[in-house]
Amino acid sequence: MIVAITGGSGFIGRKLVMRHLEQGDEVRVLSRRPPEKSELPDSVKWYSGDLSNAGDLLSFVDKADVLYHCAGEIKDATKMKALHVDGTARLINMATGRIGRWVQLSSTGAYGQHREGIVTEETSLNPKGEYEETKVQADNLVIHAAHQGAFNYVILRPSIVYGETMSNRSLFGLIALIQKGWFFFIGQPSASANYIHVDNVVKALLLCGSAKHLKGQVYNLSDYRSLEDFVKIITNALGCKIPHLRIPELPVRLLIKLLGWIPGMPLTDSRINALTNYTIYQNTKIEQELGYNHLISMEDGLANLVNYWQSNLKKS
Repeated sequence: MIVAITGGSGFIGRKLVMRHLEQGDEVRVLSRRPPEKSELPDSVKWYSGDLSNAGDLLSFVDKADVLYHCAGEIKDATKMKALHVDGTARLINMATGRIGRWVQLSSTGAYGQHREGIVTEETSLNPKGEYEETKVQADNLVIHAAHQGAFNYVILRPSIVYGETMSNRSLFGLIALIQKGWFFFIGQPSASANYIHVDNVVKALLLCGSAKHLKGQVYNLSDYRSLEDFVKIITNALGCKIPHLRIPELPVRLLIKLLGWIPGMPLTDSRINALTNYTIYQNTKIEQELGYNHLISMEDGLANLVNYWQSNLKKS
């Protein structure tokens, strides 16, 4: 099988590349990173470039059985539209009539900022923020092209993806707070912790790319624990005491309004939102239709993350 992967040297893309190589597939990678810094085998067919201003990439997409669109900008909001929207449109133009299936890596952020309830693939889209809005625009471009006969498509929407080499440091910050005894709960019990290990995302992407007769589907992907259980998993891995302090939400929000200007303030409105969220992203559809189940449990994934933090990041 021939697979083409945008963002193939990234956090998720690199692992996806390695899994396809293990299966004996021909793998083409498009990345902004030079090949010598990718830590990928020489057997990968490398295409250096940025979709925001890429030139002719016909040879990258031509006759690919599956194109995984994993490229994304998560830090610089000024670059998101150029990559997510304009870059996707450019890639669609080149891929039309030349690939078998387009697998789009999206985000549960497409559904917006729900505070409670169950979110499924049928939930209305209501993205908030430049990243989420531009990702939904990219998804819609793919869907429109597929309806015009360009290719068939599958969209995967994971929740927060974590793993040892993730660039998002918020979970490492949480581990540090718990280890120092500074963590406390906010608001009512049983808030939701919606995360998904990177290896599980790769497994789901492989299923989306290889499942027979799959056409025009959207799948959510997440793992879930109550915040109390989530923190307990981390404390068990750290070997420290489970925190019990709980502070009402309103006083904490008022305090942030007064002191939020202080540089390095660990609590922000967005972090309070995350710690007082009661939403669950349901996996029922991908489990029933593709036979998906988690490769890495939340317990094992967080324990590995804690071990990595203790060995590599604790003193940094």
